[in-house]
Amino acid sequence: MSDNRPIGVFDSGVGGLTIAKEIKRLLPNENIIYYGDTKHLPYGDKSKEAIIDFTTKITQFLIEENCKAIVIACNSATANAAKEIKKIAGDILVIDVISPVAKKVAFELHQKIGVIATKATVKTHAYRKAIRKYNKHIKVAELATPLLVPIIEEGFKNTAVLTHALEIYTSNKKLDQIDTLILGCTHYPLIQKEINSAFEGRVKIVNSSLIVVNELIHQLEKQNLLGQNSNPEYTFYLSDYTDNFNRMTRLFFGKSISLTQKQL
Repeated sequence: MSDNRPIGVFDSGVGGLTIAKEIKRLLPNENIIYYGDTKHLPYGDKSKEAIIDFTTKITQFLIEENCKAIVIACNSATANAAKEIKKIAGDILVIDVISPVAKKVAFELHQKIGVIATKATVKTHAYRKAIRKYNKHIKVAELATPLLVPIIEEGFKNTAVLTHALEIYTSNKKLDQIDTLILGCTHYPLIQKEINSAFEGRVKIVNSSLIVVNELIHQLEKQNLLGQNSNPEYTFYLSDYTDNFNRMTRLFFGKSISLTQKQL
């Protein structure tokens, strides 16, 4: 028995595309509806109340689009609004980006884990709390890196601007002696190579996208929700058109995709 309803994925911008791309790779028979809330990006400098407002409206929209599962492909949204999103979703499967990663790293051999994320995520200490729920002995150092999302969204990925920002962040004393780094924002895998270079390859970088999508697969299998679409459809909505979103979507999903602007 199969369920060919779409999987809904959302983020404030292009970051969640790293999750959507992994869903496409590992679940090639699934339809995907992606909503990028580009009008309100970055979520990382918004209040908890604003994030709840934006994300609950998106969740309601994805429910109306008949999604069988919703992936909160945003750490700031997960840290600040997961409870409210799950309440609105009701019986619909909701996967966040923090819980599966925290659970996995908590049971591995780590002395000190570093987390780089937005201000909104770090303020909640969501990663520290989630990891220590499973393992109280791991040291967790969280650092807000607010410049990175705007740099990525504005297309300054391969410039001295990014290099300089990473030099400042990676030399922060909070990250001294970490052996593992969690990229606590779905935008950051887009600059993983540059982050690795900034640390001179000294730390293990956690592949959060793979962990999150594996959890999605596990839950879909468990609830008999796997799709069998021979011709899967990928639908993209955004609240405000940006050239960077257009470019990144086509890079990950091919030139034939279309973007629909939709404000909620």
